[in-house]
This record gives sequence, C-alpha cells and structure tokens, in this order.
Amino acid sequence: MNNFKMQRGIALVLVLWVLLLLTIITGVFALMARMDRLEANTLLAGTQARLSAEAAINLAVLALRDPEDETRMLADGRVYAVDIDGVQVEVSAIDERGKLDINATDEVTLTNLFIGNGMELTEAESLAAAVMDWRDEDELERVNGAEEDAYYAAGLQVGPANRPFMMTEELLQVIGMPFELYRRLERGITVFSRVAEPDPAFAPVEALMALPDITYEEAVNFVSERNSQQPGDSLGTELPNGIVAMEQGRGVTYSIQARATMPNGVWEQLQATIRLGGNRSGNPYRVLRWREGIQN
Repeated sequence: MNNFKMQRGIALVLVLWVLLLLTIITGVFALMARMDRLEANTLLAGTQARLSAEAAINLAVLALRDPEDETRMLADGRVYAVDIDGVQVEVSAIDERGKLDINATDEVTLTNLFIGNGMELTEAESLAAAVMDWRDEDELERVNGAEEDAYYAAGLQVGPANRPFMMTEELLQVIGMPFELYRRLERGITVFSRVAEPDPAFAPVEALMALPDITYEEAVNFVSERNSQQPGDSLGTELPNGIVAMEQGRGVTYSIQARATMPNGVWEQLQATIRLGGNRSGNPYRVLRWREGIQN
C-alpha cells in the first residue's frame, strides 16, 4: 500500500511537471507569435510610410511644375503638411540656386561660409584654400592651401582629387574639414547649381552665411520673414545689406525632403535631388541624388 501511494505521488509530480512544461512552451509560442505579429505590423507600417514619402516627393514635383505663381510650391525650405490616407506627411523643397555650389564659388566666399558657420578666421582661410586646391587640376599649392605632400605629411593615405567635387560628402576628404562643420554646412551646399553665390530668395540659413555683412541671427530672422510670406504678399524681403530677395524665374533643380509618419509613430524620411525635364522613358524629372532614413 505504501509503495502504491508513493508511486501515485511520483506520478502526480510528473504530471505537474509536464503541465508546467506545456504551460511554458505554450507561453513561449504565444510570445513568439505576438512578436512576429508586431514585427509584421512594424514592417507593414514602415513600407506604408516609405510609399507615402515617395508619393509626397512626386506630389512636390507636380507642385513645383505648377504654371500658376499663386499656387506653385515655394522652394525656399518652408514645410508643407499634408494628410495622405491617414499618414501625416511633411514635405519641403529648396531650389538648388539657393545653395552654395562648392565647385563654382571662390575662395573668399568659402571663407565667409566657414566663418559664418563657426570657424575661426585663420582656420577658415586655410580650409578654403585647401578646398580650392582639392578641386583645381594642378599640383601647385596656393597660400594656406594643401596639395598631395601636405596630406601625406599629415598621415593621410589619399591626397586631393584635383577635379570638381562629384558630391558634397567629398568635402570630408579635404584636409582640415571637421565632421561637425560639414554637418552644419550640408543643408546649404551643393554641386548642382553652378552659381558662385546662393540666391537669397531660396537660401537656407547655412548658405546665407556665405554672404558678406550678415550675422547668424540676421540670417535666421530673414529666413523666418521670407518663409512667412505667400506669393503676392510683398515685393520681397530685404537682407541686412539692403538687397531685396526676389524670385528670379523658375529653377530646374531642387532638393525635396519628405517625412511620412504613421498613426503608430513609425516614420520614414526621404531626400531627393531632382532635375525637372522629361527624358526618353517619359519621366517628368531625373533623380540626381537619393537618400533614405536621414534624420536632420
């Protein structure tokens, strides 16, 4: 009898352990299923956000091509908010003429740009000369500049390319260019406008700092006033040096940024530099540059 009771006790313990193990396994499978469902929902939301951001870029292209001045999208960096099937989208465009083309500008303007964005005069002059030496075709080192020997002396394995910049990120290869400074400049520089100075009618604050006789606070106030105006509101916004900034014709090259946020908080951000004009495939524009997931 005692052996029988003992066996029943052991069997009961085994049953309890089996039940506990089944409970744990069931809980693990339920947790995995929940995680898979959440991951699938997040992936779906991310895809929807991306497609919404792409749609916003295409809508911006249409708005930039609008023949009516009063309704055409203003490419001065102001943000337009729109709801696309429940997705909150923010889109903005900057005419590339408003940026400083690092291939077309001169050494003095580059120096102004670097000083205006926080660099000391001596360092700014050296960096501007190094940029000019990086993009010119010769191996002659200008005053305060840097050619191949200076790069090797600094322990760098690669010297200047001696050609125009193909993308703005190449500025980081110029000797003396701090990453933090490049990040501040990035929004205001380009390789697509082919103009020596930024057009104040479209320029962001960072590009305005390349102009003489303007402080950072004045640039911020100018952009705020300019972007608060609508077409036909005034004759233009005046810079501190007395120049009135007015739109001169339509541009063809624009940087467009679109950020789409889903109701659950998932977002996607795209940046595209495009050039208007049809091609053989029938597209109304050509993509010059494409970036994804950029957080400014």
